[in-house]
Amino acid sequence: MTDRRPDPEALLAQVREEERKAARGRLKIFFGASPGVGKTYAMLEAARARVREGADVVVGVVETHGRPETAALLQGLPALSRRSVEYRGITLQEFDLDAALERRPAIILVDELAHTNAPGSRHPKRWHDIEELLAAGIGVYTTLNVQHLESLNDVVAQITGITVRETLPDSVFDGADEIELADLSADDLLARLRQGRVYMPEQAAAAIERFFRKGNLIALRELTLRRAAERVDAQMRGYMREAGIRGTWPAGDRLLVCIGPNPTGARLIRAGKRMATGLKCEWRVAYVERPGQAVSEGERAALVANLQLAESLGAVTTTLSGLDAAAEILAYARQHNVTKIVVGKPTHPRWRDKLFGSLLDEVVRGSGDVDVYVITGEVVARARHRAEAGGGWATRGAPLAEYARAAAVVVAFLVVAAVVFRTLSLTDVAMLQLLGVVVVASRYGRGPSVFAALLTIALFDFFFVPPYYTFAVSDVRYLITFAVMLGIALVISALTLRVRAQAETARERERHTAALYAMSRELAGTRGRSNIAQAAGRQLEGTVGGGGQAQILLPDEGGRLEIPVGVPPAFPLDEKERSVAQWAFERGRPAGAGTDTLPAARALYLPLMGSGGPVGVVGVRAGDPKRLQDPGTLRLLEALAGQAAASLERVLLAERAQKEQVEAEAERLRTALLSSLSHDMRTPLGAITGAASTLLDDQGALPDGARRDLLRAILGESQRMNRLIGNLLDMIRVESGALEVQRDWQPLEEVVGVALIRLEERLKRHPVTVRLPPDLPLLWVDGLLLEQVFVNLLENAAKYTPEGTPVEISAVAADGQVVVDVADRGPGIPPGEEVRVFEKFYRVPGSVDQGGGGAGAGVGLGLTICRGIVGAHGGRIWAEQRSGGGAVFRFSLPLATPPAAVPGEPAGDEPSAREAAPAP
Repeated sequence: MTDRRPDPEALLAQVREEERKAARGRLKIFFGASPGVGKTYAMLEAARARVREGADVVVGVVETHGRPETAALLQGLPALSRRSVEYRGITLQEFDLDAALERRPAIILVDELAHTNAPGSRHPKRWHDIEELLAAGIGVYTTLNVQHLESLNDVVAQITGITVRETLPDSVFDGADEIELADLSADDLLARLRQGRVYMPEQAAAAIERFFRKGNLIALRELTLRRAAERVDAQMRGYMREAGIRGTWPAGDRLLVCIGPNPTGARLIRAGKRMATGLKCEWRVAYVERPGQAVSEGERAALVANLQLAESLGAVTTTLSGLDAAAEILAYARQHNVTKIVVGKPTHPRWRDKLFGSLLDEVVRGSGDVDVYVITGEVVARARHRAEAGGGWATRGAPLAEYARAAAVVVAFLVVAAVVFRTLSLTDVAMLQLLGVVVVASRYGRGPSVFAALLTIALFDFFFVPPYYTFAVSDVRYLITFAVMLGIALVISALTLRVRAQAETARERERHTAALYAMSRELAGTRGRSNIAQAAGRQLEGTVGGGGQAQILLPDEGGRLEIPVGVPPAFPLDEKERSVAQWAFERGRPAGAGTDTLPAARALYLPLMGSGGPVGVVGVRAGDPKRLQDPGTLRLLEALAGQAAASLERVLLAERAQKEQVEAEAERLRTALLSSLSHDMRTPLGAITGAASTLLDDQGALPDGARRDLLRAILGESQRMNRLIGNLLDMIRVESGALEVQRDWQPLEEVVGVALIRLEERLKRHPVTVRLPPDLPLLWVDGLLLEQVFVNLLENAAKYTPEGTPVEISAVAADGQVVVDVADRGPGIPPGEEVRVFEKFYRVPGSVDQGGGGAGAGVGLGLTICRGIVGAHGGRIWAEQRSGGGAVFRFSLPLATPPAAVPGEPAGDEPSAREAAPAP
């Protein structure tokens, strides 16, 4: 039985895609073959239909091109004012992106998707503006002609003879939520042109002669219909996937385009995109970086541009590294189940294939079941590339200085060989000369190594083979010797170069690994956002080389990026740079130097992406700006930025969890406080209100005794409320650290006596026993605060023990401290609750006020206040079960050295507490 359970990963991906779409606006593209087919007209008609349905539709920018029927549809639609931009003395009217974001309509009309914005705009292209609108949740209606698609750029140029400069990535078109085709036959479009309904009559005549030829229009229409059909097919397959419609699908094709560091790669990429679109398959672009390979600045710039082009067309790009490019390509193809490989036709001389091997031949021979497509490069681009290279093969591979050094090494070994020539055999001299080739190969490139091998053979023949000092050879056997020496020299140089390249590869990988390890090790032991930002900045600066600078920016509570507190700025950030960083943070995409967004910025800004979105931005400035265009450097920067983001997110999650815990605790305490106050305040207030209303209603009928009892009740309940409020105030002082200890020399019996007097009424039903040793030393304490401790403990005993049960107070001095016990014979404390009874607002479950307060009486602050006061004196307090039943609350206070007697007073008299301080 076939397992028809849904794939969890597919379901998760579908949910994420639905969430992404729900947060974004919908993009609808009105697609046509050429100007004049009615794209803008159809867009305006659709907009008016949505207005009739009640949708909030606004015109952002619409170009009527003087067509009255199009302008008529604009009437009645609200429109945004355009933004004026001065450029070379000309005032240009551009779409106002900020006004659109502030207005936030449901749908906005933005004509001409491929339009290039005026210099100085936030984005270079209008489709960048539309991406920002969509990210803000605003729906967009826009128009597009087929010739503006990047993958069809060279095809359109071949058909029409005109190269379209304004293009946009196919990924923008493929990502549209809806495509509506505006179609018109070639004859009908030409008729409209002649009637002046597309351009003015004088412009129309020129257009018919050039772009709008019937053959061109037919071909463009075919391209448009094919591209629209592909889009419809993709929508159909997407619907099947979302609806869970299952079917039998064979293994799909996968395409791999292999490019090198030259301009011809752009043609290969566009061809690969067309093939992938026709096959409806995934496609990838790979570049093999060979260690030790010399790449000029122009070639590196072309490589970066090609990789960016591939990404904009929707390809997955990767950079491989290895000595054998063919082996790396085939291994990558098999790893990713590639079925078709696209490579460029060789343009170098045939002798290089004979001498160093052919990449194309190795790929074809090792491809097995994988199809290999060979596509020619552009002749113009190839010629330009050769012209830019200049100087021939020698200067491309290595500087002339290296060839000079190679010649110097060979001559040096020649001198040594000449010195020992008379004492060594000719074979030994040949080996000595070959050693010079090894030295050259170990220090310089392939070109100098081959040059050294040839020069060595020539000098060996000239100086050591008779007849001397001539290149003539008297014995033909020496020709075999020369050939063997040349072969050995070339093999030795090739092997030496390979070992050197492998060492360079290992060093590069070790550098990347060391950077990642150093970052992870430093961040693992770092706490705090500021410290993490500073540590990550140091590691990132080392990645971009000498003169590199890196700055981490983190959002404040309002979402505005700021340099973390305590972190010195790595480089100055003006408002323009901050706005670029803010854009990268809000959009979650790189911006600044080396990108398509705000490329005029002085730094590259990478968002620090966490699992829940950006957590910050890192700005990187390199001493050499070209380093930021190096794919390897960018990959390492992104990896390090990912580690920094993970560490920052860890701190943010910890802070959030702590904050939530504090908020939960505060809510619990607030609930407990309100619950306690609602009970403890209501009871005395009810008694006071009842007694007071009885006295007010009295018409003289109440006897004097009853009136006195009512007044006594009012007084008692008022005192009870006063104690409750006092406890709350004491708790606030303890919690806020505002508790001030006014120490004096105090005898403990006096403090206990005052507390008993204050609680005389509450303790009248409990026999109290006080046992204090007569030799108990004076205590260096705050008498009022210590009195409050006894009041709270004794009141607690009176409240929760039955009437008639005794309360005992005792103390003992030992080990430099006084330990005081307040014990009762009540129900005791449940096991395991001995520590919790000192927590704020905590009351033992089921406790009943035996003194008349009712079930659950008490706020639960008395013991907490005792703990705070005792702690402020340097002591501690705890609770224990009492043998025989009941509980004992015990606290200890440190003893200080008592003062000597004051002169002039009897020795037996105790000095005033304010007259002496304890001896140190």
